Amino acid sequence: MKKILINENSWQTRVAITENDKLQGVYFSSHAIQTLERAYFKGTVTKVLPGIQTAFVDIGQEKAGFLHISEIDRELAIERISKTSQLDEEVRIKREQIDINKILKEGEPILVQVSKEPVYEKGAKLTTCFTLPGRFIVLMPNIPRIGVSKKIEDRDERARLKEIVQKNLPEGMGAIIRTTSEGRGEKEISKDIAFLVETWHEITAKYATAQPHEKLYVDLDMPLQIVRDHLDENVSAIIVDNAEQQKKLYRFMKTVAPEFSHIVMHYDEKTPLFEHFGLEKQIEQALEKKVPLKSGGSLIIESTEAMTVVDVNTGKFVGKTNLEETIFKTNMEAAEEIVRQLRLRNIGGLIVIDFIDMGILPNRQKLFKFFEKTLKERDKYQSVVLKVSEFGLVQMTRKRVGTTLIQQLTDDCPCCKGLGVVKSIEEECYALLRGVNYELKTGKLGAQIAIQVNPQMLTQLTDIEYNAILGLEKNYGCKITLVAQKSFKLGQYKIEKK
Repeated sequence: MKKILINENSWQTRVAITENDKLQGVYFSSHAIQTLERAYFKGTVTKVLPGIQTAFVDIGQEKAGFLHISEIDRELAIERISKTSQLDEEVRIKREQIDINKILKEGEPILVQVSKEPVYEKGAKLTTCFTLPGRFIVLMPNIPRIGVSKKIEDRDERARLKEIVQKNLPEGMGAIIRTTSEGRGEKEISKDIAFLVETWHEITAKYATAQPHEKLYVDLDMPLQIVRDHLDENVSAIIVDNAEQQKKLYRFMKTVAPEFSHIVMHYDEKTPLFEHFGLEKQIEQALEKKVPLKSGGSLIIESTEAMTVVDVNTGKFVGKTNLEETIFKTNMEAAEEIVRQLRLRNIGGLIVIDFIDMGILPNRQKLFKFFEKTLKERDKYQSVVLKVSEFGLVQMTRKRVGTTLIQQLTDDCPCCKGLGVVKSIEEECYALLRGVNYELKTGKLGAQIAIQVNPQMLTQLTDIEYNAILGLEKNYGCKITLVAQKSFKLGQYKIEKK
């Protein structure tokens, strides 16, 4: 059974999803950072750049947001153009062929939603293709189209859900039917639609009287979002270690899912919540590149900007009958763990998996089907898996959403600067000797010099490279003194004239 665990502090909120006490996903929210994603603003168009078909919109933040023509919904574009020109069939062309100059004018107000947070020097990415996520649907108040999650595969169920949503949606609105709606009755879905439609009407009413750059609506707090998106019959408990947050969550559940309100619990033990459930250690392990498997095998997960590579190893597992069975069992266990790790680490984009080579074709087919099935059942984000390549690799893509766990919790190492490796002590000592040789050659150092070095390098120089030091002294007629400096990093040194 699943649990949702919420750890609330004055500096940070953490939410963990566990299944059978195994961490499946973890989310963080810093109270010092303002979240803009999904928020609605009454913006003011400050610049329209037809060359790149983009408008900059002031939403009261440090940087103006940018609105590309691809993020302007078609109905708004046609409505704006029709105000300034005769609307005819030629206007009904592809969105990319419509000039943004004909849609937006500098200085005019516009309702926008943030689709992506600001990054470095770039402002927030904006859209007018509005969405409001609910438990069972995502409302699209200005896009009259109905879509169904690809994870709902049964044709009859897809048709039933479409019929329910069409029946309850106001004219001119659309929706995306979420996976969680599968098997739900009309009463539950219509209640969700009514709540979202009412929220939309509140936003538009507020827009009419709001001041420029005013924030009109923000999505739920992160803990409520996670609960809304992960709540289903498999969740046995929602445990919160903060009394105020527990009350807030209970009130939310009574409104949107009263049948689950009884599973909201308050944790009040001395041992911290995440420590009690063994999550602190599991989060630390999720930052390591090696993942042990129960059988004794392991995964090696390494990411670059272009892709993530997963290597499967048998390790200590030797099996009981033959090599092929050992390899097959390791690969099947690895496939299940890879799905968990992709979710937990929030890895997206191109992923290449090097399973252990199998000589029997049916085993390869079983592995591929099992991996694909596990992804569909346990991962809510869309993925595409290709069959085993000529080189025995499985290639797949997974939708990128936000930053990876490693990006959220770590910075580049100041020693290796993100390389993941540092030079050996031997190479650092050789670099020092080359540097000293160059300085002595210039003749500026004199007859006596002192070199401050890291203690490890001092040991290497005196025990292994002592003849090299003597050689420098003989060649340049000088006296060299080595001094240990504990505060120096490996490779750092300082040459002083005595």
